[in-house]
Amino acid sequence: MPDAPAPSPGPPGLSRLRPVLPSPVRQVEDERFTRHGVTLLLKRDDLIHPDLPGNKWRKLAPNLLAAAGRPVLTFGGAYSNHLRATAAAGRLLGFRTIGVVRGDELAHRPLNPSLARCAADGMRLHFVDRRTYRAKTDPVVLAGLLDVHGECEIVPEGGSNALAARGCAALGHELRGVADVAAVACGTGGSLAGLAAGLGPGQRALGVPVLRGGFLGDAVRELQQEAFGGPAGDWWLDERFHFGGYARTTPALHAFAQDFEDRHGLPVERLYVAKMLHALTVLAEEGAFPAGSTVAAVITGRPDTAADGQSASSR
Repeated sequence: MPDAPAPSPGPPGLSRLRPVLPSPVRQVEDERFTRHGVTLLLKRDDLIHPDLPGNKWRKLAPNLLAAAGRPVLTFGGAYSNHLRATAAAGRLLGFRTIGVVRGDELAHRPLNPSLARCAADGMRLHFVDRRTYRAKTDPVVLAGLLDVHGECEIVPEGGSNALAARGCAALGHELRGVADVAAVACGTGGSLAGLAAGLGPGQRALGVPVLRGGFLGDAVRELQQEAFGGPAGDWWLDERFHFGGYARTTPALHAFAQDFEDRHGLPVERLYVAKMLHALTVLAEEGAFPAGSTVAAVITGRPDTAADGQSASSR
């Protein structure tokens, strides 16, 4: 099984953003874990950078290095954290960004807080209908976008490609010897692909998909093939905790997240992090982690009150 390369100190130029690496690890006392003999750690990737937290930094940094200052064109939905992080990076580092947004432009006017933040950071928003968005990797669709916006570095939805997976391998390296299981919420699979590759022998990575569909396993395998030449690391998915699908939540999930915040003083992002933490509490109750295990929960982002509130709707 190929091993992931050791983490690099970071792309030239990006170091002036002063990322906090390695991100801190904090142990928390939670009887829902301790009564089963399980130690819970929080891997605070949300503290890496105020504008590019967590897996956004780890996935974007190698892609921005490859872009070498050229404009970056990327893709996302109306509440995409990836679009916001890309726009923020463009503002901070002085390069042009284009965000291809899924959905009709009139339906998104006035802009929601997430897209308004992208625009305020200088991102040019290009709205496309859902059919075109589904075909976003088609060479004809990409050529049409480049005709409009000029030559750009194209970064896929969620930032997940081979470069991103290699960037996320550093997360696994930082957790070597620290935990038996490292868990991360999954949207497009890049974080899990890299995390698993970077962990050491005897460690496992758990991915908690935040959307329905059952396709993430194939996506992770494809990313590992592209990034590392084949399967890398021991990982599995538990697809029971999407709470209705992408950008959907329930009152029960909000109550769980609020309780976790009250217990541990951690602001819990609802669309990704809350689902992963809820999954870990259920798995601990089910006995999925043997007594004596240490589980690290990767905190990939912080809450955005306006976006979380809107995403909780049934849209």
